Amino acid sequence: MQELHALGVRDFGESRHQEAAAKAAALVDLELRWHFVGQLQSNKARAVREYASVLHSLDRPSLLAALADPEARPIDAFIQVNLTEDPARGGVRPEGLAELAEQALATPGVRLAGLMAVAGIGADPAREFARVRELRDRVLRPIAPDAAGLSMGMSGDWRAAIREGATHLRIGTAITGNRPDPAYART
Repeated sequence: MQELHALGVRDFGESRHQEAAAKAAALVDLELRWHFVGQLQSNKARAVREYASVLHSLDRPSLLAALADPEARPIDAFIQVNLTEDPARGGVRPEGLAELAEQALATPGVRLAGLMAVAGIGADPAREFARVRELRDRVLRPIAPDAAGLSMGMSGDWRAAIREGATHLRIGTAITGNRPDPAYART
């Protein structure tokens, strides 16, 4: 991360709170903007907001309630949309998007940034990302015109995401490689 910072990179993402908190603390002297991109438990929301400027996985009212803080610096939040039929997968279903967006707009300390989605396993990323763009334009823009961001696309599908207007890409593996196996790291 220090090498990337020396090259001019200032935005870094992490999907695991414990790793993100440790990295943010270790690199506190660098001017970095931390993005939390993983699923977030409500009981860890306040801790994440201590170091993160952006949350890419806002998906439920209880998380909004945990983030609410009129005294804190605002955290930019992308609403995660679940494009699958799997209720266990993170994200709000498209039919619940407008309601969650309205709640986010009314939450002190949260600034709605746009939508985030991950293409479904085996799905065509271009079609999935076109759907997210359409949801932003049809559902989100009338409610929150300034929340125009689209956080979509990862190492394997970023080209399709850019074609559909992605403003934020979550590319880790293609830059830094696979995460080390935790079991291997302990040996």
